[in-house]
Amino acid sequence: MAANFWTSSHCKQLLDPEEVDVVHPLDKERGITLEDFKLIKLHMANYIAKLAQNVKVRQRVVATAITYMRRVFVRRPMTEYDPRLVASTCLYLASKAEESTVQARLLVFYIRKIYPDDKHKYEIKDILEMEMKILEALNYYLVVFHPYRALSQLLQDANMNDATQVTWGIVNDTYKMDLILVHPPHLIALACIYIASVLKDKENTAWFEELRVDMNVVKNIAMEILDFYDSQKMITDERMSAALIKVKPITPQ
Repeated sequence: MAANFWTSSHCKQLLDPEEVDVVHPLDKERGITLEDFKLIKLHMANYIAKLAQNVKVRQRVVATAITYMRRVFVRRPMTEYDPRLVASTCLYLASKAEESTVQARLLVFYIRKIYPDDKHKYEIKDILEMEMKILEALNYYLVVFHPYRALSQLLQDANMNDATQVTWGIVNDTYKMDLILVHPPHLIALACIYIASVLKDKENTAWFEELRVDMNVVKNIAMEILDFYDSQKMITDERMSAALIKVKPITPQ
């Protein structure tokens, strides 16, 4: 794995927000809006997290799987494959990439257990076949750098070890957005620390000023996270279901 983010494939694949928030023409034909697009990705991120909790893998595996899923949907229409199969397979692939391998049969077992209805009864061969399609969509670039690596060091440097749990939770929540596709991971970590500083009423202005980073970018990321928290309160089950039904696989006649 590349040791330096700035020379990694992850860094070279960072996108502008405008490139991430694009609905594929084939998805538009199915009536998928930009809001639907974001809701479906959010649902799939939660799906991966729930499945990962059952197969018992580290948070880093979850974060890598969600990153893969979000990268795939930048490059491929959501309606091309069953998004839940894509999400499940991203977890399978991430477990191997992060050296915490989960067997495909175990994933299939828990998918059926969590979602017992017929349309989620994938077979092992479905996971293995989708793995090759996902690898192609990712251009075989599997290295992902996460904010967690920088977070511990930055918290210690800022004398904020007492905010570790809060900040870690905020970082976890950033994977419900596309931030990892757009921003270097250390800036995401700093934005989460910035939010935690406000929540903890910790005066860290001098510390942030000493950092060689663009604080406007850090504050913008922080605002995006806070805006997400506000908008999440408005998401109803009905709205989510209405978005998901648009990507329901079409059964051949």
